[in-house]
Parts: sequence; C-alpha cells; structure tokens
Amino acid sequence: MSEQKLAAELRTEFGKGYARRARMANLIPAVIYGHGAEPIHVTLPAKATTLAVRTANALLSLDINGEGHLALVKDIQRDPVKQIIEHIDLLTVRQGEKVTVDVPVHVEGETAPGTVHNLELTVVSLEAEATHLPTAVVVNVEGRAAGEHIHASDLVLPKGSILLTDAESLVVNISEAVEIAEEGEAAAEGAAEQAPAAEAEAAE
Repeated sequence: MSEQKLAAELRTEFGKGYARRARMANLIPAVIYGHGAEPIHVTLPAKATTLAVRTANALLSLDINGEGHLALVKDIQRDPVKQIIEHIDLLTVRQGEKVTVDVPVHVEGETAPGTVHNLELTVVSLEAEATHLPTAVVVNVEGRAAGEHIHASDLVLPKGSILLTDAESLVVNISEAVEIAEEGEAAAEGAAEQAPAAEAEAAE
C-alpha cells in the first residue's frame, strides 16, 4: 500500500466546540501517538483525508510544519447519521517496523454449480511491515464443492505477512444452494398456511 501525503497543522484547542468549528472549516481533528512520545494533536484537510482513508489501515505521510511523520490510521470516529469523519487516531510508525493490523477478507471466483460460499470470517489479523501493509487477503473459491472448508491456515498471505488469527478459524464454508432454497420454500409454505387462520380470526 502506498502512503498518502497530507499536510497537517498543529492544534492547541480541544473539546466539542473546537471540533465543530474545525469541521465547519473543512478540517478533521486528529491525534498522533506511539513510541512512548507525547501525543501530537493536529488537524487534517477533510476532503483529502476522507479520500486517503477509504482503504483499511491507510498509511499517511504527514507534513507538520515542514517535519515529516509517518502514521497508520488506527481508528476513525464518524457521525452516526451523516457518516462524516469527526476524529482520527493515528499511530506513529517507522520504515521497516512490524505492526499488527486487521485485514479484510475478499472472496474471488465462482463455486461449483448448485453451491454457494459463506464468508464466516470477514477479517484476519496479520503482522506486516508498516510501509507494506496489504489492503486485503484474497480467497479463491473457484470450482469449490459443497462441504469444502477454507481455514485461516489455508490462506495465501501477502509477502512478508505473518498470520496471527487462529490457524483453525473457519474463513469460508461451501454449502449446497438447494438447502437455502428449501428453507425459503418451507418459510413460504408456513406463511401461506397461517394466512387463512389469520383471516378467519380477523373475521370473527
């Protein structure tokens, strides 16, 4: 994953009132911490930052008053209704440093005819270089038959990554599509049987 370059500004104000003013000025409050140093409070440009953090574990190259800081996005707080970013927590990292991240699992391919895949684990924990973090772990289910299982130990990890999730964890389960169809038919039949009884009660 390539780093995203952003200009940041130091801030000395805090609290909800300041955060509201910052957002009105198209700025996002953020804090940088890590390596035992004192937290650095900054603001980031809203539009550029929103674009930069669309991928998981985004790596940001920050220019703070001419001084460079490499930071990994660890947490994003969003407005529950508008979904705009309200605050970001950043972790200072160094070139070559290993960090622990949760990486999303993406499924590719088509299972055998008459089957479906069920994604049981949406993310896996990996240890990887901070400057070479994978954006996803891809699972190929092409031609997989019903009854097959893909565990964390079966995943093909990006180069330089180490699996931290339990190797026995079930990631993808392949099952027959017929079972799902039968369940839907049974539910529909049950609803149809209940309808006359409900109509009779309403008429009484």
